[in-house]
This record gives sequence, structure tokens and C-alpha cells, in this order.
Amino acid sequence: MAIWKRNSTLEQINQRSQGTMVAHVGIVFTAMEPESLQATMPVDERTRQPFGLLHGGASAVLAETLGSMAGYLCTEGDDYIVGLEINANHVRSAREGQVRGVCRAVHLGRTHQVWQIEIFDRHQKLCCTSRLTTAVLSAKAKG
Repeated sequence: MAIWKRNSTLEQINQRSQGTMVAHVGIVFTAMEPESLQATMPVDERTRQPFGLLHGGASAVLAETLGSMAGYLCTEGDDYIVGLEINANHVRSAREGQVRGVCRAVHLGRTHQVWQIEIFDRHQKLCCTSRLTTAVLSAKAKG
């Protein structure tokens, strides 16, 4: 059973990212399964640290991008998502190619969500495991 409440295509999700940091670092959403969302990010001059490895902050950007978009896709109407906390454990380095993030829900509540994001290198070896907690906010509550 799919967890998504919004009817969005990968093309629409990628279009929404244009003109943002998501597009600037080359993140592309590549798959939306019934219970997971995936995206890739290049390991290049935008995402490497000065010693030639994938920057841990870039991995966190990929993780938060995936969790936030997945969270948004699990809301309805004017509701939106903001990140509350993210952690990332970097377990393997990547120097080239691209990495692939896979995001799955741990908890989908009315006011908050918890997402698990795993990032793999081009050899499908785990590079980073991250957990993102988001808050579900309502635009109606602002008014």
C-alpha cells in the first residue's frame, strides 16, 4: 500500500527543485515506489570536500532533500514540512560517480514524521545512513 497522499510525478518533483540548492548540487529524483523515494547526486566539484571525498554536508543535503520531499508527498492540502533534526553516520567515502539515496518512513504521524535515508555509492555500498525528523505544519494555522 502506497504511503503517498499527493499525486505527483517524478517530473513534477524535479521541476519543483529548479532554482534551489537541490538543483544546484545536481540532485535528481529517480524513483517513487509505494513506500520509498529515491534520488541521485553527483560526486563532483559541487559536492566534494577539499580532499576529494564526498562532503558529509552534501550527504546531509541529499538526505534532508529526500526526507523533506517524501514528507511533503505524505501530506494533503496546504500542509507542509519543515526539518526538525537530522543526523548522519558516514560509513564509507565516495570519490566519483554518483550516490543514490533511498528514503523510507519510520513514523508517519499527524504532527511529525521520522525518515530513514540510506546513501549508496556507485558500487551499491552503503556510504551514509541518516535519520530525519520533520514537523507537519498547516498553512491554515498561520492565519
